[in-house]
Amino acid sequence: MSAPTADDQPATHPPAGPSTEIPDPETPEGRRLLRKVIAASAIGNATEWFDYGVFAATATYIGDAFFPGDLSTLATMLTFAVSFLLRPLGGMVWGPLGDRLGRKAVLAATILLMSAATGLIAFIPTHASIGVLAPILLVTLRVVQGFSTGGEYGGAATFMAEYSPDKTRGKYGSYLEFGTLGGFVMGAAVVLVCQRTMTDEFMALWGWRLPFLLALPLGLIGWYLRSKLDDTPVFTEAAQDKVVEGTAWGRFVDLLRNYRRPIMTMFGMVIALNVVNYTLLTYQPTYLEKNLGMDPDSTMLVVLLGELAMMAVIPFIGRWSDRTGRKPMWWGSLIGLFIMAIPMYWLMSKGVGWALLGFAVLGLLYIPQLATISATFPAMFPTQVRYAGFAISYNVATAAFGGTAPYVNTQLIETTGLDIFPAIYMMGACVIGMVSLLFLRETAGVSLRGIEVPGEKGLTPARV
Repeated sequence: MSAPTADDQPATHPPAGPSTEIPDPETPEGRRLLRKVIAASAIGNATEWFDYGVFAATATYIGDAFFPGDLSTLATMLTFAVSFLLRPLGGMVWGPLGDRLGRKAVLAATILLMSAATGLIAFIPTHASIGVLAPILLVTLRVVQGFSTGGEYGGAATFMAEYSPDKTRGKYGSYLEFGTLGGFVMGAAVVLVCQRTMTDEFMALWGWRLPFLLALPLGLIGWYLRSKLDDTPVFTEAAQDKVVEGTAWGRFVDLLRNYRRPIMTMFGMVIALNVVNYTLLTYQPTYLEKNLGMDPDSTMLVVLLGELAMMAVIPFIGRWSDRTGRKPMWWGSLIGLFIMAIPMYWLMSKGVGWALLGFAVLGLLYIPQLATISATFPAMFPTQVRYAGFAISYNVATAAFGGTAPYVNTQLIETTGLDIFPAIYMMGACVIGMVSLLFLRETAGVSLRGIEVPGEKGLTPARV
Protein backbone atom coordinates (compact mmCIF):
# COMPACT_ATOMS: atom_id res chain seq x y z
CA MET A 1 0.00 0.00 0.00
CA SER A 2 1.50 3.33 -1.00
CA ALA A 3 1.79 5.81 1.84
CA PRO A 4 0.20 9.24 1.28
CA THR A 5 2.47 12.26 1.12
CA ALA A 6 2.21 15.54 2.93
CA ASP A 7 1.28 17.24 -0.35
CA ASP A 8 -2.02 15.33 -0.38
CA GLN A 9 -3.20 17.07 2.81
CA PRO A 10 -4.09 20.66 3.72
CA ALA A 11 -1.16 22.47 5.25
CA THR A 12 -2.89 22.74 8.63
CA HIS A 13 -3.36 18.99 9.08
CA PRO A 14 -0.90 16.13 9.65
CA PRO A 15 -0.47 13.53 6.88
CA ALA A 16 -3.17 10.89 6.73
CA GLY A 17 -2.51 7.18 6.69
CA PRO A 18 -0.21 4.98 8.79
CA SER A 19 1.50 6.53 11.80
CA THR A 20 5.13 7.61 11.64
CA GLU A 21 5.53 7.25 15.41
CA ILE A 22 7.49 4.31 16.82
CA PRO A 23 5.17 2.43 19.24
CA ASP A 24 5.85 3.17 22.90
CA PRO A 25 6.35 -0.18 24.69
CA GLU A 26 5.35 1.44 27.98
CA THR A 27 1.73 1.89 26.84
CA PRO A 28 -0.85 -0.91 26.43
CA GLU A 29 -1.41 0.08 22.78
CA GLY A 30 2.33 0.03 22.08
CA ARG A 31 2.77 -3.37 23.70
CA ARG A 32 -0.11 -4.85 21.70
CA LEU A 33 1.24 -3.45 18.44
CA LEU A 34 4.77 -4.69 19.10
CA ARG A 35 3.43 -8.17 19.90
CA LYS A 36 1.65 -8.20 16.54
CA VAL A 37 4.79 -7.00 14.77
CA ILE A 38 6.90 -9.67 16.47
CA ALA A 39 4.43 -12.39 15.49
CA ALA A 40 4.11 -11.19 11.89
CA SER A 41 7.89 -10.92 11.46
CA ALA A 42 8.93 -14.06 13.31
CA ILE A 43 6.46 -16.43 11.64
CA GLY A 44 8.20 -15.92 8.29
CA ASN A 45 11.51 -16.88 9.86
CA ALA A 46 9.82 -19.80 11.57
CA THR A 47 8.40 -21.00 8.24
CA GLU A 48 11.76 -20.67 6.50
CA TRP A 49 13.59 -22.58 9.20
CA PHE A 50 10.82 -25.12 9.62
CA ASP A 51 11.64 -26.02 6.02
CA TYR A 52 15.35 -26.34 6.82
CA GLY A 53 14.65 -28.32 9.98
CA VAL A 54 12.42 -30.81 8.19
CA PHE A 55 14.77 -31.09 5.22
CA ALA A 56 17.79 -31.69 7.47
CA ALA A 57 15.94 -34.23 9.61
CA THR A 58 14.60 -36.14 6.60
CA ALA A 59 17.74 -35.88 4.45
CA THR A 60 18.30 -39.63 4.55
CA TYR A 61 14.72 -40.36 3.42
CA ILE A 62 14.90 -37.70 0.70
CA GLY A 63 18.14 -39.19 -0.59
CA ASP A 64 16.62 -42.68 -0.78
CA ALA A 65 13.45 -41.39 -2.47
CA PHE A 66 15.00 -39.11 -5.09
CA PHE A 67 18.70 -40.00 -5.38
CA PRO A 68 19.14 -43.77 -4.96
CA GLY A 69 22.75 -44.93 -5.19
CA ASP A 70 26.14 -44.45 -3.61
CA LEU A 71 26.06 -40.64 -3.93
CA SER A 72 22.69 -40.26 -2.23
CA THR A 73 23.94 -38.11 0.68
CA LEU A 74 26.04 -35.82 -1.50
CA ALA A 75 23.18 -35.35 -3.98
CA THR A 76 20.78 -34.49 -1.16
CA MET A 77 23.18 -31.94 0.35
CA LEU A 78 23.75 -30.44 -3.09
CA THR A 79 19.99 -30.16 -3.61
CA PHE A 80 19.76 -28.32 -0.31
CA ALA A 81 22.50 -25.97 -1.52
CA VAL A 82 20.80 -25.38 -4.88
CA SER A 83 18.00 -23.41 -3.25
CA PHE A 84 20.58 -20.92 -2.08
CA LEU A 85 21.75 -20.13 -5.60
CA LEU A 86 18.49 -18.25 -6.19
CA ARG A 87 18.62 -16.33 -2.91
CA PRO A 88 20.85 -13.55 -4.30
CA LEU A 89 18.50 -13.11 -7.26
CA GLY A 90 15.58 -13.03 -4.85
CA GLY A 91 17.35 -10.38 -2.80
CA MET A 92 18.06 -8.30 -5.91
CA VAL A 93 14.39 -8.44 -6.94
CA TRP A 94 12.54 -8.27 -3.62
CA GLY A 95 14.93 -5.93 -1.81
CA PRO A 96 14.65 -2.90 -4.14
CA LEU A 97 10.90 -3.52 -4.42
CA GLY A 98 10.66 -3.43 -0.63
CA ASP A 99 12.51 -0.10 -0.59
CA ARG A 100 10.23 1.35 -3.26
CA LEU A 101 6.79 -0.16 -2.55
CA GLY A 102 7.11 -0.85 1.16
CA ARG A 103 8.13 -3.72 3.44
CA LYS A 104 4.61 -5.05 4.03
CA ALA A 105 3.60 -5.81 0.42
CA VAL A 106 6.78 -7.73 -0.37
CA LEU A 107 6.69 -9.74 2.86
CA ALA A 108 3.11 -10.85 2.13
CA ALA A 109 4.22 -12.24 -1.24
CA THR A 110 7.40 -13.95 -0.07
CA ILE A 111 5.82 -15.94 2.74
CA LEU A 112 3.14 -17.37 0.44
CA LEU A 113 5.69 -18.45 -2.19
CA MET A 114 8.06 -19.86 0.41
CA SER A 115 5.47 -21.96 2.22
CA ALA A 116 3.96 -23.27 -1.03
CA ALA A 117 7.36 -24.42 -2.32
CA THR A 118 8.00 -26.28 0.93
CA GLY A 119 4.55 -27.85 1.21
CA LEU A 120 4.49 -29.15 -2.35
CA ILE A 121 7.56 -31.33 -1.71
CA ALA A 122 5.17 -33.72 0.04
CA PHE A 123 3.44 -34.48 -3.27
CA ILE A 124 6.44 -35.28 -5.52
CA PRO A 125 6.54 -38.93 -6.66
CA THR A 126 9.75 -40.87 -6.04
CA HIS A 127 12.55 -41.67 -8.48
CA ALA A 128 11.25 -45.23 -8.61
CA SER A 129 7.88 -43.93 -9.88
CA ILE A 130 8.78 -41.25 -12.45
CA GLY A 131 12.54 -41.53 -12.85
CA VAL A 132 14.69 -38.45 -13.34
CA LEU A 133 11.65 -36.17 -13.30
CA ALA A 134 11.43 -36.70 -9.52
CA PRO A 135 14.73 -34.98 -8.62
CA ILE A 136 14.03 -32.30 -11.26
CA LEU A 137 10.74 -31.42 -9.55
CA LEU A 138 12.45 -31.41 -6.15
CA VAL A 139 15.19 -29.07 -7.36
CA THR A 140 12.59 -26.80 -8.99
CA LEU A 141 10.72 -26.37 -5.72
CA ARG A 142 13.99 -25.71 -3.89
CA VAL A 143 14.75 -22.99 -6.43
CA VAL A 144 11.37 -21.33 -5.82
CA GLN A 145 11.91 -21.61 -2.08
CA GLY A 146 15.33 -19.99 -2.40
CA PHE A 147 14.07 -17.14 -4.59
CA SER A 148 11.28 -16.25 -2.16
CA THR A 149 13.51 -16.63 0.89
CA GLY A 150 15.87 -14.12 -0.73
CA GLY A 151 13.34 -11.43 0.08
CA GLU A 152 11.89 -12.85 3.28
CA TYR A 153 14.62 -12.62 5.87
CA GLY A 154 16.01 -9.19 5.03
CA GLY A 155 12.49 -7.81 4.89
CA ALA A 156 11.38 -9.36 8.17
CA ALA A 157 14.47 -8.10 9.98
CA THR A 158 14.04 -4.63 8.49
CA PHE A 159 10.33 -4.63 9.40
CA MET A 160 11.11 -5.59 13.00
CA ALA A 161 14.00 -3.13 13.36
CA GLU A 162 12.01 -0.19 11.97
CA TYR A 163 9.10 -0.82 14.32
CA SER A 164 11.33 -1.27 17.40
CA PRO A 165 12.17 1.63 19.75
CA ASP A 166 15.79 2.70 19.16
CA LYS A 167 16.98 1.94 22.70
CA THR A 168 15.50 -1.56 22.76
CA ARG A 169 16.06 -2.69 19.17
CA GLY A 170 18.21 -5.59 20.35
CA LYS A 171 15.53 -6.81 22.72
CA TYR A 172 12.70 -6.81 20.18
CA GLY A 173 14.85 -7.90 17.25
CA SER A 174 16.00 -10.99 19.13
CA TYR A 175 12.46 -12.40 18.97
CA LEU A 176 12.86 -12.73 15.21
CA GLU A 177 15.70 -15.16 15.81
CA PHE A 178 13.63 -16.88 18.48
CA GLY A 179 11.31 -17.63 15.57
CA THR A 180 14.28 -18.92 13.56
CA LEU A 181 15.19 -21.54 16.13
CA GLY A 182 11.53 -22.16 16.95
CA GLY A 183 10.82 -23.09 13.35
CA PHE A 184 13.85 -25.34 13.17
CA VAL A 185 13.00 -27.04 16.46
CA MET A 186 9.40 -27.53 15.37
CA GLY A 187 10.52 -29.08 12.09
CA ALA A 188 12.95 -31.47 13.77
CA ALA A 189 10.45 -32.29 16.53
CA VAL A 190 7.69 -33.16 14.06
CA VAL A 191 10.06 -35.51 12.24
CA LEU A 192 11.11 -37.09 15.54
CA VAL A 193 7.47 -37.69 16.52
CA CYS A 194 6.84 -39.29 13.13
CA GLN A 195 9.88 -41.54 13.56
CA ARG A 196 8.76 -42.66 16.99
CA THR A 197 5.12 -43.30 16.08
CA MET A 198 5.49 -44.84 12.61
CA THR A 199 7.17 -48.00 11.40
CA ASP A 200 10.45 -47.66 9.53
CA GLU A 201 8.77 -48.91 6.37
CA PHE A 202 5.93 -46.38 6.52
CA MET A 203 8.32 -43.57 7.43
CA ALA A 204 10.48 -44.31 4.39
CA LEU A 205 7.44 -44.63 2.11
CA TRP A 206 5.11 -41.78 3.23
CA GLY A 207 5.84 -40.62 6.75
CA TRP A 208 8.73 -38.30 5.87
CA ARG A 209 6.37 -36.31 3.62
CA LEU A 210 3.86 -35.35 6.32
CA PRO A 211 5.99 -32.68 8.07
CA PHE A 212 6.40 -30.73 4.83
CA LEU A 213 2.62 -30.28 4.63
CA LEU A 214 2.61 -28.14 7.78
CA ALA A 215 4.38 -25.34 5.92
CA LEU A 216 1.15 -24.54 4.06
CA PRO A 217 -0.93 -23.44 7.10
CA LEU A 218 2.12 -21.65 8.52
CA GLY A 219 2.35 -19.55 5.37
CA LEU A 220 -1.34 -18.67 5.41
CA ILE A 221 -1.18 -17.61 9.06
CA GLY A 222 1.86 -15.45 8.34
CA TRP A 223 0.20 -13.80 5.36
CA TYR A 224 -2.89 -13.01 7.46
CA LEU A 225 -0.85 -11.48 10.29
CA ARG A 226 1.15 -9.31 7.92
CA SER A 227 -1.91 -8.13 6.01
CA LYS A 228 -3.34 -6.67 9.25
CA LEU A 229 -0.38 -4.35 9.92
CA ASP A 230 0.57 -0.98 8.44
CA ASP A 231 3.98 -0.44 6.95
CA THR A 232 6.76 0.56 9.34
CA PRO A 233 6.80 4.08 10.81
CA VAL A 234 10.32 4.64 9.45
CA PHE A 235 9.36 3.71 5.88
CA THR A 236 6.09 5.66 6.10
CA GLU A 237 7.97 8.79 7.12
CA ALA A 238 10.42 8.32 4.24
CA ALA A 239 7.54 7.88 1.80
CA GLN A 240 5.86 11.06 3.06
CA ASP A 241 9.16 12.92 2.69
CA LYS A 242 9.44 11.56 -0.87
CA VAL A 243 12.73 9.83 -0.09
CA VAL A 244 11.63 6.59 -1.78
CA GLU A 245 10.44 8.06 -5.07
CA GLY A 246 11.76 6.74 -8.36
CA THR A 247 12.06 3.12 -9.42
CA ALA A 248 13.17 -0.07 -7.73
CA TRP A 249 16.06 -0.13 -10.21
CA GLY A 250 17.06 3.30 -8.93
CA ARG A 251 17.23 1.92 -5.38
CA PHE A 252 19.45 -0.91 -6.61
CA VAL A 253 21.84 1.42 -8.45
CA ASP A 254 21.99 3.80 -5.48
CA LEU A 255 22.90 0.92 -3.19
CA LEU A 256 25.76 -0.39 -5.35
CA ARG A 257 27.12 3.05 -6.12
CA ASN A 258 27.11 4.64 -2.66
CA TYR A 259 27.15 1.93 0.01
CA ARG A 260 30.04 -0.40 -0.79
CA ARG A 261 31.52 -0.31 2.72
CA PRO A 262 28.43 -1.63 4.55
CA ILE A 263 27.86 -4.17 1.77
CA MET A 264 31.34 -5.64 2.13
CA THR A 265 31.28 -5.42 5.94
CA MET A 266 28.01 -7.32 6.11
CA PHE A 267 29.23 -9.82 3.53
CA GLY A 268 32.18 -10.83 5.71
CA MET A 269 30.12 -10.96 8.90
CA VAL A 270 27.48 -13.13 7.22
CA ILE A 271 30.16 -15.60 6.10
CA ALA A 272 31.03 -16.18 9.75
CA LEU A 273 27.40 -16.14 10.84
CA ASN A 274 26.08 -18.63 8.32
CA VAL A 275 28.95 -21.09 8.06
CA VAL A 276 28.40 -21.65 11.78
CA ASN A 277 24.61 -21.52 11.41
CA TYR A 278 24.23 -24.05 8.63
CA THR A 279 26.96 -26.32 9.96
CA LEU A 280 25.43 -26.50 13.43
CA LEU A 281 21.72 -26.33 12.66
CA THR A 282 21.34 -27.94 9.25
CA TYR A 283 24.28 -30.26 8.75
CA GLN A 284 24.64 -31.51 12.31
CA PRO A 285 21.97 -34.27 12.18
CA THR A 286 23.59 -35.77 9.07
CA TYR A 287 27.06 -35.42 10.60
CA LEU A 288 26.13 -37.13 13.87
CA GLU A 289 24.38 -39.96 12.05
CA LYS A 290 26.71 -40.57 9.12
CA ASN A 291 30.11 -39.76 10.64
CA LEU A 292 29.70 -40.56 14.33
CA GLY A 293 27.29 -43.50 13.92
CA MET A 294 24.46 -42.20 16.13
CA ASP A 295 20.97 -43.55 15.60
CA PRO A 296 18.36 -41.09 14.21
CA ASP A 297 16.50 -40.70 17.54
CA SER A 298 19.69 -39.85 19.48
CA THR A 299 20.71 -37.43 16.74
CA MET A 300 17.41 -35.57 16.92
CA LEU A 301 17.54 -35.53 20.72
CA VAL A 302 20.99 -33.91 20.74
CA VAL A 303 20.02 -31.25 18.22
CA LEU A 304 16.63 -30.48 19.79
CA LEU A 305 17.92 -30.12 23.35
CA GLY A 306 20.83 -27.98 22.18
CA GLU A 307 18.53 -25.69 20.21
CA LEU A 308 16.08 -25.36 23.10
CA ALA A 309 18.99 -24.18 25.26
CA MET A 310 19.87 -21.64 22.57
CA MET A 311 16.26 -20.41 22.41
CA ALA A 312 16.18 -19.90 26.17
CA VAL A 313 19.02 -17.37 26.13
CA ILE A 314 18.25 -15.45 22.91
CA PRO A 315 16.00 -12.75 24.49
CA PHE A 316 18.52 -12.12 27.28
CA ILE A 317 21.38 -11.69 24.82
CA GLY A 318 19.27 -9.31 22.73
CA ARG A 319 18.56 -7.13 25.77
CA TRP A 320 22.19 -7.28 26.84
CA SER A 321 23.29 -5.96 23.44
CA ASP A 322 21.16 -2.83 23.99
CA ARG A 323 23.42 -2.01 26.96
CA THR A 324 26.83 -3.18 25.80
CA GLY A 325 26.49 -2.58 22.06
CA ARG A 326 26.46 -5.09 19.19
CA LYS A 327 30.21 -5.25 18.54
CA PRO A 328 31.23 -6.64 21.94
CA MET A 329 28.67 -9.43 21.51
CA TRP A 330 30.08 -10.34 18.12
CA TRP A 331 33.69 -10.22 19.32
CA GLY A 332 32.91 -12.57 22.19
CA SER A 333 31.06 -14.99 19.92
CA LEU A 334 33.66 -15.11 17.13
CA ILE A 335 36.63 -15.50 19.47
CA GLY A 336 34.82 -18.11 21.58
CA LEU A 337 33.87 -20.21 18.54
CA PHE A 338 37.38 -19.99 17.12
CA ILE A 339 38.87 -21.31 20.36
CA MET A 340 36.26 -23.97 21.17
CA ALA A 341 35.34 -25.41 17.75
CA ILE A 342 37.93 -28.23 17.64
CA PRO A 343 37.63 -29.23 21.33
CA MET A 344 33.84 -29.42 21.12
CA TYR A 345 33.84 -31.46 17.88
CA TRP A 346 36.31 -33.84 19.47
CA LEU A 347 33.98 -34.09 22.48
CA MET A 348 31.01 -34.92 20.24
CA SER A 349 32.74 -38.12 19.12
CA LYS A 350 32.74 -39.52 22.67
CA GLY A 351 29.05 -40.41 22.94
CA VAL A 352 25.52 -39.03 23.02
CA GLY A 353 25.89 -37.14 26.30
CA TRP A 354 29.19 -35.57 25.28
CA ALA A 355 27.75 -34.74 21.85
CA LEU A 356 24.91 -32.87 23.54
CA LEU A 357 27.37 -30.91 25.68
CA GLY A 358 29.63 -30.06 22.74
CA PHE A 359 26.72 -28.98 20.56
CA ALA A 360 25.21 -26.88 23.35
CA VAL A 361 28.50 -25.08 24.05
CA LEU A 362 28.99 -24.17 20.40
CA GLY A 363 25.34 -23.18 20.07
CA LEU A 364 25.47 -20.88 23.08
CA LEU A 365 28.69 -19.28 21.82
CA TYR A 366 26.94 -18.65 18.51
CA ILE A 367 23.87 -16.98 20.07
CA PRO A 368 25.41 -13.47 20.48
CA GLN A 369 25.62 -13.31 16.68
CA LEU A 370 22.21 -14.81 16.00
CA ALA A 371 20.35 -12.78 18.64
CA THR A 372 21.64 -9.44 17.32
CA ILE A 373 21.18 -9.87 13.55
CA SER A 374 17.96 -7.86 13.40
CA ALA A 375 19.47 -5.04 15.45
CA THR A 376 22.85 -4.97 13.70
CA PHE A 377 22.35 -5.49 9.98
CA PRO A 378 19.38 -3.18 9.20
CA ALA A 379 21.22 -0.37 10.99
CA MET A 380 24.09 -0.58 8.48
CA PHE A 381 22.03 1.10 5.74
CA PRO A 382 19.79 4.18 5.45
CA THR A 383 16.02 3.85 4.97
CA GLN A 384 15.89 4.23 1.19
CA VAL A 385 18.21 1.23 0.53
CA ARG A 386 17.89 -0.70 3.81
CA TYR A 387 15.80 -3.63 2.55
CA ALA A 388 17.90 -4.06 -0.60
CA GLY A 389 21.20 -3.60 1.22
CA PHE A 390 20.34 -6.26 3.78
CA ALA A 391 18.74 -8.68 1.32
CA ILE A 392 21.50 -8.54 -1.29
CA SER A 393 24.52 -8.54 1.04
CA TYR A 394 23.07 -11.25 3.25
CA ASN A 395 21.89 -13.56 0.49
CA VAL A 396 24.98 -13.40 -1.72
CA ALA A 397 27.14 -14.37 1.26
CA THR A 398 24.65 -17.02 2.37
CA ALA A 399 24.47 -18.55 -1.10
CA ALA A 400 28.24 -18.77 -1.38
CA PHE A 401 29.17 -19.86 2.13
CA GLY A 402 26.04 -20.68 4.16
CA GLY A 403 23.76 -22.96 2.18
CA THR A 404 26.78 -24.73 0.69
CA ALA A 405 28.19 -25.56 4.15
CA PRO A 406 26.48 -29.00 4.43
CA TYR A 407 27.73 -29.97 0.96
CA VAL A 408 31.26 -28.63 1.56
CA ASN A 409 31.51 -30.41 4.90
CA THR A 410 30.22 -33.68 3.47
CA GLN A 411 32.51 -33.55 0.44
CA LEU A 412 35.70 -32.61 2.30
CA ILE A 413 35.17 -35.11 5.10
CA GLU A 414 34.93 -37.83 2.46
CA THR A 415 37.93 -36.44 0.55
CA THR A 416 40.26 -35.78 3.49
CA GLY A 417 39.00 -38.33 6.01
CA LEU A 418 38.96 -35.60 8.67
CA ASP A 419 35.82 -35.93 10.78
CA ILE A 420 36.92 -32.72 12.51
CA PHE A 421 36.71 -30.70 9.27
CA PRO A 422 33.46 -28.81 10.20
CA ALA A 423 35.34 -27.28 13.15
CA ILE A 424 38.19 -26.15 10.89
CA TYR A 425 35.69 -24.65 8.42
CA MET A 426 33.97 -22.74 11.23
CA MET A 427 37.30 -21.39 12.49
CA GLY A 428 38.23 -20.03 9.07
CA ALA A 429 34.84 -18.33 8.79
CA CYS A 430 35.30 -16.75 12.23
CA VAL A 431 38.59 -15.20 11.12
CA ILE A 432 36.81 -13.56 8.15
CA GLY A 433 34.11 -12.33 10.51
CA MET A 434 36.64 -10.78 12.88
CA VAL A 435 38.34 -8.86 10.07
CA SER A 436 34.96 -7.54 8.86
CA LEU A 437 33.91 -6.59 12.36
CA LEU A 438 36.73 -4.04 12.46
CA PHE A 439 34.79 -1.96 9.91
CA LEU A 440 31.39 -2.12 11.63
CA ARG A 441 30.00 1.07 13.19
CA GLU A 442 28.35 0.68 16.58
CA THR A 443 24.65 1.58 16.24
CA ALA A 444 23.08 0.49 19.54
CA GLY A 445 20.55 3.21 20.41
CA VAL A 446 21.00 5.13 17.15
CA SER A 447 17.90 6.12 15.17
CA LEU A 448 17.17 4.35 11.87
CA ARG A 449 15.28 7.33 10.43
CA GLY A 450 16.55 9.50 7.60
CA ILE A 451 18.71 9.13 4.51
CA GLU A 452 22.11 8.95 6.25
CA VAL A 453 23.80 5.74 7.34
CA PRO A 454 22.93 5.31 11.06
CA GLY A 455 25.89 6.20 13.28
CA GLU A 456 27.58 8.50 10.76
CA LYS A 457 28.39 12.19 11.28
CA GLY A 458 29.57 11.77 14.85
CA LEU A 459 26.34 10.37 16.26
CA THR A 460 26.95 8.67 19.59
CA PRO A 461 24.96 5.52 20.34
CA ALA A 462 22.59 5.96 23.27
CA ARG A 463 22.81 3.68 26.28
CA VAL A 464 20.02 2.50 28.51
